[in-house]
Amino acid sequence: MNEKEELLEIIKKDIISTQLEILLLEGRTEAIAPDDSIGRITRMDAINNKSVADFSLTMSREMLKGLEFRQSKYGTDKFTKCVRCNAEIPIKRLMFMPHSLTCVACSPS
Repeated sequence: MNEKEELLEIIKKDIISTQLEILLLEGRTEAIAPDDSIGRITRMDAINNKSVADFSLTMSREMLKGLEFRQSKYGTDKFTKCVRCNAEIPIKRLMFMPHSLTCVACSPS
């Protein structure tokens, strides 16, 4: 198996695990009804936990988009290229961060 095939297998596994994570997070981001009979401190803690889960859900969805994009480019010359500058992204970087769409130079600081 060559490095690109190995990367594709990593992407496939990451897609499955990210989809499962999204399902779990969606259950944690449901609105907290104001008429629930929980204490004020508990309600504040629940709201805080929901905010963290909302952020995690957003990040997981973005990661899934990156993984699916990278997978869709398999077999083309775009599979390991930066979407901004079209430079080749080192395969080791993609194996570590397969959802990455950009090279180090183009990544947001």
